[in-house]
Amino acid sequence: MAKLFLVPTPIGNLEDITLRAIRILKEADLILAEDTRTSGNLLKHLGISNKLSSYHIHNEHKSVSQLVERILDGENMALISDAGTPAISDPGFLLVRECIKNNIEVDCLPGPTAFVPALVNSGLPNDRFHFEGFLPHKKGRQTRLIALAENPFTTVYYESPHRLVKSLKQFAEFFGEDRQASVSREISKMYEETVRGTLVELYQHYEKKAVKGEIVLVIAGK
Repeated sequence: MAKLFLVPTPIGNLEDITLRAIRILKEADLILAEDTRTSGNLLKHLGISNKLSSYHIHNEHKSVSQLVERILDGENMALISDAGTPAISDPGFLLVRECIKNNIEVDCLPGPTAFVPALVNSGLPNDRFHFEGFLPHKKGRQTRLIALAENPFTTVYYESPHRLVKSLKQFAEFFGEDRQASVSREISKMYEETVRGTLVELYQHYEKKAVKGEIVLVIAGK
């Protein structure tokens, strides 16, 4: 019976792709990609020319049933996101859930994901941690910040470059200026960096400079 494979892709350094991931992508009848242009470049680099189809947040609700039917009819599918592991702050959950409902085997390969190296590099306790991902931009944001301020565990957040300074300021206000944290960006890329300090120190640091790239923010628990 055909399967759904979730295949992690490099978050920066293309050498981070696994041999198994390359094999699965070469063998798949259809590769589902968050952005076919981004993934097309990766597949071209890997010498893979399998059929590629768009699967993203704007079409996943409409396409899930059809994709499940195609797997049931015998097509092996591989789901990839622009970078990292599918379904971690990216589309994938709905398709996985529907496959499970239809007794389709789901196989998630181990591989790159941004929050693990950021958490380890932070130097903050990681025996137990909380992954929050992206906070709401507007509605419910303050309520969530109030609740998270009481969390006793190290917490991991994803953030965009243009919201980083605003978020650091809010975290300092709700969590306290002296709460320890770290900001990791461009993980595995040429200009990778991790900056550690208190929330107010990080706010003051990034207030003075423009930042680019994917950002992972790690904050100590209360």
